[in-house]
Amino acid sequence: MSGGAVAAIDLGATSGRVIVGHVGPDTLETTLVTRFPNEPVATGDGLHWDVLSLYGAALKGLREAFRTEPAITSIGVDSWAVDYALLRDGRMLGDPFHYRDERTAAGVDAVHARVPHAELFERNGLQFLPFNTLYQFAAEPRDVLAFADTALLIPDLIGYWLTGVARAEQTNASTTGLLRVPGGEWDEELIASLGVPRSILPPLIAPGETLGALRTDVAAALGAGAGAHVTAIGSHDTASAVVAVPMQADAAAYISCGTWGLVGVEVDRLVLTPEALAANFTNEGGVDGRVRLLHNVMGLWVLSEAVRTWEREEGHRIDLPTLLDSAEEVPAASVPVFDVNDPRFLAPGDMPARIDAWCAEHDVAAPRTRAEYARSIVESLAQAFAEASLEAGRIGGVDVRTIHIVGGGALNELLCQRTADRAGMPVLAGPVEATALGNVLVQARALGLVSGSLEALRDLVAHTHRPRRYAPRADRTA
Repeated sequence: MSGGAVAAIDLGATSGRVIVGHVGPDTLETTLVTRFPNEPVATGDGLHWDVLSLYGAALKGLREAFRTEPAITSIGVDSWAVDYALLRDGRMLGDPFHYRDERTAAGVDAVHARVPHAELFERNGLQFLPFNTLYQFAAEPRDVLAFADTALLIPDLIGYWLTGVARAEQTNASTTGLLRVPGGEWDEELIASLGVPRSILPPLIAPGETLGALRTDVAAALGAGAGAHVTAIGSHDTASAVVAVPMQADAAAYISCGTWGLVGVEVDRLVLTPEALAANFTNEGGVDGRVRLLHNVMGLWVLSEAVRTWEREEGHRIDLPTLLDSAEEVPAASVPVFDVNDPRFLAPGDMPARIDAWCAEHDVAAPRTRAEYARSIVESLAQAFAEASLEAGRIGGVDVRTIHIVGGGALNELLCQRTADRAGMPVLAGPVEATALGNVLVQARALGLVSGSLEALRDLVAHTHRPRRYAPRADRTA
């Protein structure tokens, strides 16, 4: 392989990976070192992330990465947003809560009693999501928050364990609801009004800045060479994914599709209009000061959780490609299109039963077979993706003519085609590994392995990872 080498820790909601990236002016290659499961744990007090297991698996992957590629000098960490660990004197006080835990409902009521959502939107630019960090803080017992001296979002926590340096990376910090817009600094007034101890929020760091050198003991355990360090990247996985969306001259919307479907456009300014508020769009931080104007769609979680339900019932694994092949044989017009963003679909559980309940409440026939459920889910996702893409363009002033789908959803041919059909415009699918690519690209640019704007980085992605094109068909109900 050619090009300089970096390592990426990419933590998703269902699995994590360690990847080695080789990057140069004409090179963008990634090699998967290890993949490991991310399995939340339910305890008596709620649903938690097993973050110590994730860290241990990441260290094991990094050891192998340094063994096979001793030239690695930089590591970047990305993960999902909003969830955090509380620490005191460097010790974690408990496993972080999962954003799907039901405790957040009480936090929403507590925050909105002090600051209504419309006022919050003017301050932080975020859509309403019941698990945003400020609601989770409000759900914490006051004595627990008072005892903690640091709160770190998941990638910041991993970075802290690697380096001993506590910082809050800006793109992920933008999802907490506690950054003031414009400006992107901690909102001191809001923090005080919500009773969050200001002292637990660490200084901010921007993508491309060096977080710190590896701790001596960590470097020795990993077999890392002198100068190995952690570089801040767009640590919100969607921020990294958007870096690697191969948008070029086309006016485009993007969908970063995995457990969630993050649907939006990239703009160079905040959009705090009444229309954006009413449509529940969010302004999240992007790399190089860009703004990710987007809307959360429930994503492939609905399909994955339905499959898990059937696997529990049957006691054996269900092959997803075979299920999707069967779903493609089901006429689209014969299955219901339901609202995938209905709150009932957020928590883990029996997804087919919830689809049945939605259908009963809306007086439509529910699916009968597993293939019909899968087709109904795909059609519902495609409709939500198409609507959100067009709405993002209207709200953000972007004349959307193409939709890019990156992440695992780019492998779902039926979903890509039906999104193109329902939107009435081409869908460009890929790269699948967009988050990891964005992670390694920001590291590579910080190291001087490549240079230029985000557009230059995306040109490299387009040159090395050509997307698959799905043209819209005339019959959108096929």
